[in-house]
Amino acid sequence: MAESPAHKFGQVIGDMLEAAVEPLLGDFARRRGLYLDKKDPRRARKGLKVAWTDLFGNSHDLDFVLERGGSATKLGTPVAFIETAWRRYTKHSRNKAQEVQGAILPLATTHQTAAPFIGVVLAGVFTEGSLTQLRSLGFTVLYFPYESVVASFRRIGIDARFDERTADAAFARKVQAWEALPPKDRARVAKSLLKANTDQVQNFMRCLERCVTRTVASVRVLPLHGSPHEWKTVAEALAFIQAYHDGETSAPVARYEVQVRYSNGDRVEGQFTDKQGALQFLRNYQGT
Repeated sequence: MAESPAHKFGQVIGDMLEAAVEPLLGDFARRRGLYLDKKDPRRARKGLKVAWTDLFGNSHDLDFVLERGGSATKLGTPVAFIETAWRRYTKHSRNKAQEVQGAILPLATTHQTAAPFIGVVLAGVFTEGSLTQLRSLGFTVLYFPYESVVASFRRIGIDARFDERTADAAFARKVQAWEALPPKDRARVAKSLLKANTDQVQNFMRCLERCVTRTVASVRVLPLHGSPHEWKTVAEALAFIQAYHDGETSAPVARYEVQVRYSNGDRVEGQFTDKQGALQFLRNYQGT
């Protein structure tokens, strides 16, 4: 079935959004010695898509991943997962926010020892509730409002405004006008969008910078000795604690609790039943 003109124009805006973000991330990657994975052929993976697999073997397609130690032939350690999304109507915004969460959060958990930056670049119409939901889950959000998108297209003579009553013929004219533009004029739309939202863009990049350049501020190790005691009532547990001797114990280590705190406030925690597990965990942070 042929793609509708409305869908095609939505894809135009989505592609423009990616094109606006890519140079920012590319420049950041070069300055920080990172590899930027994007939708292009790469020998280290199959196909054109950026796809990463979570702990359960599920594959998630993404727009951008910044890697430390990555190259065209080698997957590195992910230090940032970033997704872009365009939506025109509020009725679709929460679903899209949940879709972004479903793609990135399992990967952030899978690579939790790297404590990667998780970011989302949104454009169009998103409810405050959907934006708050993303931020509450640890996402850094860069949001370009619908009017800002429309104004950027207006600069090159395209009326990007539409609603549910817009006819397919009108969408087809918008698509034709875009496809007739030379690359330099298409680039003007992306640059105009960034310029009109300079403060928000700079804040997003500062958050990314703080995460990627953070250093270990402290490491807390808590060896726990002894075996757990279990009681059927609260009264029995209270009696046990009151009678428990707090002095030195010769009981073996039951587990190690390790907490790594970073200079930007991030922290990563782990629990290990043996010394080797704790040592392997901490070696991930040597040199950071």
